Amino acid sequence: MAIQVLPPQLANQIAAGEVVERPASVIKELVENSLDAGATRVEIEIERGGSKKMLIRDNGKGIPKAELELALARHATSKVATLSDLEAILSFGFRGEALASISSVARLTLTSRTADASEAWQAYAEGREMAVRVQPAAHPVGTTVEVVDLFFNTPARRRFLKADKTEFTHIEEQLRRIALAKDEIHFVLRHNGKVIRQYRPATNERQRQQRLGAICGSAFTERAFHLVSANDDLALHGYLALDDVRARVSDIQYFYVNGRVVRDRLVNHAVRQALEEAGVPGQAGFVLYLNLDPQEVDVNVHPAKHEVRFHQARYVHDFILQGLQQGLAQRPTASAATTLETPAVQERAPEPYHTPSPAPRAEPHPAASAPRPGASYSGGGYQPSPLRSAAPSQRAVDSYGHLMQTPSAQAVPSAAADPAPVTDTAGWRWLSALDEAHALVQQGPQLRLISRQALGSQLLKAQLCDRLPQGLVGQPLLLPVSVPLDVNWVTVLEQRSELLRRLGIEMAVQGQRLVIRTVPALLRHADLATLMPELLQWLEAESPAHPALATWLSAQCREFDPLPGLWRQWAALPEDERQTLLAQVSTELPWQQHLESTE
Repeated sequence: MAIQVLPPQLANQIAAGEVVERPASVIKELVENSLDAGATRVEIEIERGGSKKMLIRDNGKGIPKAELELALARHATSKVATLSDLEAILSFGFRGEALASISSVARLTLTSRTADASEAWQAYAEGREMAVRVQPAAHPVGTTVEVVDLFFNTPARRRFLKADKTEFTHIEEQLRRIALAKDEIHFVLRHNGKVIRQYRPATNERQRQQRLGAICGSAFTERAFHLVSANDDLALHGYLALDDVRARVSDIQYFYVNGRVVRDRLVNHAVRQALEEAGVPGQAGFVLYLNLDPQEVDVNVHPAKHEVRFHQARYVHDFILQGLQQGLAQRPTASAATTLETPAVQERAPEPYHTPSPAPRAEPHPAASAPRPGASYSGGGYQPSPLRSAAPSQRAVDSYGHLMQTPSAQAVPSAAADPAPVTDTAGWRWLSALDEAHALVQQGPQLRLISRQALGSQLLKAQLCDRLPQGLVGQPLLLPVSVPLDVNWVTVLEQRSELLRRLGIEMAVQGQRLVIRTVPALLRHADLATLMPELLQWLEAESPAHPALATWLSAQCREFDPLPGLWRQWAALPEDERQTLLAQVSTELPWQQHLESTE
């Protein structure tokens, strides 16, 4: 077949395959158009799960008659005009494909009126021919889009639609995602003539909490605590809730970048790592909002616009991780009052880019609910700082450079940074750190030299023995590791799947390769390409008990807390455990014999 330009009708149907997956995709695109048009009220009417009819009515600014037919053309949009616009997108839509794609696989009627028009106008398009008819109509200021008989002209795709209840469930989920980002918008959802959901606009904190409960459910709001974190370049706020024995809330996981909901592995990795390093078992649900300069994030990644790429991915990851860590450290106890009323605020020093200065900063989206980067907290609320137009400060660059060079989030103190002496009940007393790896302790005339590596490894082993019955929290790798597959490993993965899950390890077979996707935090710096095959060979021979697994895991760790902190952990152990452990991690110094030999 010779190379040829595709007819517009065929090109639109191909594009529709990317944009219109099911009725919920149509709702997402059309509601986002309403929001971009400045609507404060959006009504959605659904019939038979969306396969029969979908109608979206808004009170936005409307579309002029002269542009009505053009609105249904492919690559027609009012939201971007130049390449620089594409590099700093704050609107939901920008591709100019949604209406054209929808009208190519359904019967679409677009009715609209602007505030300065004396009458409304209606455009109608149906299926492959894409011939648009425009006629006068009666309509208030705003726009109504009616989509009838979805996939009527593509029966193969129509057969893939699920039951009406299932498709409507997907529509509800799309509306939840949007409503969480736009708490100032009034949404009404009807199905077969009955009001199913109504999210009223929230103008104060109490109303926002009520709306959050209506969207995410009482189980989430009862367990959620509010966290806020900001520096000169990024702002993060939202809610985090931990699973417990009474309820599972980890199904609620929404993350927004400049008001746009996205699915991002980097964010999930930061959440898992924060939970692991905080020693929190189980999983967490979250509704988090990240604001940053739109020039620092690329939203033009996927046709459905649910993926983004951060230009400074490591910086964003570490910012989110530290914000979550501080929130977890300050989370309320079971007896404390809910922190949804009084959010914990973390003021944080800037830790910006490890690369040359970026372009000047622009003001974040005015509709975004997170505090603007650079805002400060002052009792009653956030006080906006003047808009920044300069690159990150040198202090910020130096701080982030230091962070990138430090394996652990906690800096290692110098040998002189000893704690106040801690004495256990048997009389062992901290004397001094000789360097970062060794310290002296004393009991009467006895002196012992403690090894940081040995003490940290033994303490970690004890902790792992306690945590393995419940299981470790795995952390998805930002870049999965792939190794050649041994055919015996397929059986091992099946037979030891429960044990691997308890270790927080996820591996999968892809063709002739073994892909390592998730490992516990203590293995994230290990040579996984060597370590995981060794583990599988071990599991092929036996099913090791928890103490053996704890010994193996602790032996892989090379980064431990500073010695003063490890000593305090040791002093908190029961006396019999302390004495046994001290003998394993220290060497007696026969200083008296040395003195006698020199006299």
